[in-house]
Amino acid sequence: MDWKLELVVVPVADVDRAKAFYIEQAGFNLDVDHRAGDFRVVQLTPPGSACSIALMKNSEAAGSVHGLHLVVADIDAARAELVERGTDAGEIFHFAASGQMPGPDPQRSNYNSFLSFSDPDGNDWLVQEVRRA
Repeated sequence: MDWKLELVVVPVADVDRAKAFYIEQAGFNLDVDHRAGDFRVVQLTPPGSACSIALMKNSEAAGSVHGLHLVVADIDAARAELVERGTDAGEIFHFAASGQMPGPDPQRSNYNSFLSFSDPDGNDWLVQEVRRA
């Protein structure tokens, strides 16, 4: 039996502000913007991903999600795209025996080059390079 992770809830204080950020600055695609009375859910998917996020208004928990990973084939191109879209993307870094180091992994090893960014509520994301053949 397959168990597929297909949706992660991201709590936000302002759904419209978060929706705009994820579409305009992070480049996610809008799948659903559904309202039923006071209930609203906005579902977005990163390009090429099988997993989506659902923005849910929860002011108490806004900014509490940390460490979600987006995987890309080219970390330099990903950072350039985020910066071009106006996202405050962090510098690229990797890990070596001495700890976290600036720049991409010198050997461009899979799973060892990263950058980070946050949404307007402080939910943190890591972008990780995986060059699949």
